[in-house]
Amino acid sequence: MEPEKILNISVDCVVFGYDINTKSLNVLLINRFLESEDKKEVLVNDYVLTGYHVYKNETLDDTATRVLKELTGLTNQYKKQFKAFGDPDRLMNPKDIIWIKNEAFHLRTTTIAYYFLLKTEDVNLKNNKNKAKWFPVNNLPEVGFDHEQIILEAYEDLKVKCLSKPIIFKLLPDKFTINDVQDLYESILGIEIDNRNFRRKLINKKYIIALDEKQVGVSKKPAQLYMFSKDIYDKMFQKNYLISI
Repeated sequence: MEPEKILNISVDCVVFGYDINTKSLNVLLINRFLESEDKKEVLVNDYVLTGYHVYKNETLDDTATRVLKELTGLTNQYKKQFKAFGDPDRLMNPKDIIWIKNEAFHLRTTTIAYYFLLKTEDVNLKNNKNKAKWFPVNNLPEVGFDHEQIILEAYEDLKVKCLSKPIIFKLLPDKFTINDVQDLYESILGIEIDNRNFRRKLINKKYIIALDEKQVGVSKKPAQLYMFSKDIYDKMFQKNYLISI
């Protein structure tokens, strides 16, 4: 028996993933598709965030974790609750009304928004039942509800947080090059960074550990690999992480 839902409270999850090959910060969206009963007319065909009603026996964090697991199969990823969206007209677009009537949602639903950080390579989308797909955060498709606004506000929060907390390492492989870190910052912030200055600053941070390894399978000269040590960071800096770019 399915747990009882709170019909006017939902959680929506902005799942950010970084593709180290294309150097693109992406967001994971699902296809929202609805045909007329005679299946001759497509009524709704766009993309939305993954979200769901909160169960009465759940905390908001529980709901967000459940939504992510159902979408990606992953747990224990970095997540942040960043804002509630409750404008009276947030679900009043004609396509949204068609969808809500079909799904028997509450027209006045307040959603609590979270964002997650993970690596695109960790998500297998081959047999995803929701037809989930990665889109570059700066090149979104047609997005339903007020989800484009939610995505953009999550993105702005990420831009601020990545300069004050070491969260970008959640988007990178365990072993990375200095250029990988720079590429990620440039992708998130939308700026160009001076390579020599950035490299010097990053290498001097004690929580960036040089490994006795280099890249493999590259055509150019292999670069030195590094790792981020959360243990060293926690001991040295606690909450005082600032990166100067």
